[in-house]
Amino acid sequence: MGTSRVRAHLSDQGWSGEILEFEESSATVELAAQKVGTAPARIAKTLGFYDPEDAGRAVLVVAAGDAKVNSGMFKRRFGGKPRMLQRDDVERLTGHPVGGVCPFANPDGTRVFLDESLRRFETVFPAAGTTASAVELSIAELSELSGAESWVDVSQGWQADDAG
Repeated sequence: MGTSRVRAHLSDQGWSGEILEFEESSATVELAAQKVGTAPARIAKTLGFYDPEDAGRAVLVVAAGDAKVNSGMFKRRFGGKPRMLQRDDVERLTGHPVGGVCPFANPDGTRVFLDESLRRFETVFPAAGTTASAVELSIAELSELSGAESWVDVSQGWQADDAG
């Protein structure tokens, strides 16, 4: 069900590309990178958090595969500490199962943000609604098709000066 909903969502917005579907799981950054044949950093992972303004809805942050959300940066941007969605709440608040969360076809009220860590790539691979799917999108397509509220800078570990 997840991939068909995502396909319909993308198609409704004029996108006619291909959703990649796999026989086996692509639910982690490493697995997804292997499946699509790219570096893990180019996997656009969608991280789900409880919205500090309303714990009954999700804030989804789409970040590069090598980025880690920084608690202080998140708190400054969203007004509260980052609290990852609990397994039992993931599908209800995102519309997708654990490992298939993506920034498309989410329930009304879900807030989507794109992290600056993605801007260094021409294309990235977010999940497409299941634990065994992905889609390759340009950064402009991701921004448009996800309906993201804005770009945020809430991650670390991906910049050259973070290595130390």
